[in-house]
Amino acid sequence: MSLFSLPGWVKSHLYPQKKFSDLTDNEINELKRRISLFHSDQPDVSVVIPVWNEQDNIFRTLSSLSANVTRYKVEIIVINNNSSDRSQQVLDQLGVISYFEPRQGIPYARQHGLEKAKGKYHLCADADTLYPPQWIDLMVEPMVKDTHVKGVYGRYSFIPPEGSGRFGLWFYELITSVIIRIRKRKREYLNVYGFNMGLVTQTGLETGGFNTVTNRKYGGSVGSDFENDSEDGRMARNLRTKGILELVTHPKARVFTSSRRLMDDGSIWNAFKNRVKVQLRLAKEFA
Repeated sequence: MSLFSLPGWVKSHLYPQKKFSDLTDNEINELKRRISLFHSDQPDVSVVIPVWNEQDNIFRTLSSLSANVTRYKVEIIVINNNSSDRSQQVLDQLGVISYFEPRQGIPYARQHGLEKAKGKYHLCADADTLYPPQWIDLMVEPMVKDTHVKGVYGRYSFIPPEGSGRFGLWFYELITSVIIRIRKRKREYLNVYGFNMGLVTQTGLETGGFNTVTNRKYGGSVGSDFENDSEDGRMARNLRTKGILELVTHPKARVFTSSRRLMDDGSIWNAFKNRVKVQLRLAKEFA
């Protein structure tokens, strides 16, 4: 975790103060070229991204994923979850493999992606998150090396709003890392978030896929610590019936995600307080 600044690789995909319509022809063509390298017809790995009205974010995520250096054959798939903006036009212009999911809700989009995925291994990503250059290989590696590992999940940091520093976010991430270690004992599924997780595709299908019934409930507020599991947590619980989960701790697997969800609480401090209250209430269950 960087205390004050973002890693160089993150900065290279931020396109500061740019919307997709602001990109130059050269920038679009270069993105399209890199994305075309992740169109394998017989992939080892499928990277699936659900999208809902992310026309000015998805190109950043695709930029980071298409900059991955991997030894695997990979397909990148985007599931357009009934977007009403120009998300589909952006995907088409960049030559992205995409499918339309008319049922509103991320569980439906993730399930659609699971059914379309051709890879033996399935990595879940989000449209407001950036992925480091070795992310694909580092996330897949535990499942390749040990057939008992049916799912993986990773660590994350937040991208500060433009003009803000990272100190408050760094402190929040430090506390969260402790909570993750505590929850790993009895409620590990609460640590598994859809923007940084992976699974053995066949196992995911055999154990029921992504839950499309229960909506993840926030702990009294909008945020990233929850009281019950949703499609990602339920998937994690189901995977554990067939094997084990592994937390990928390699620093080069840490993703950087938007802080907009935290800002929905009004401030980092409010987000921190709300989540601490939830965790203290649940502390006895983690012991």
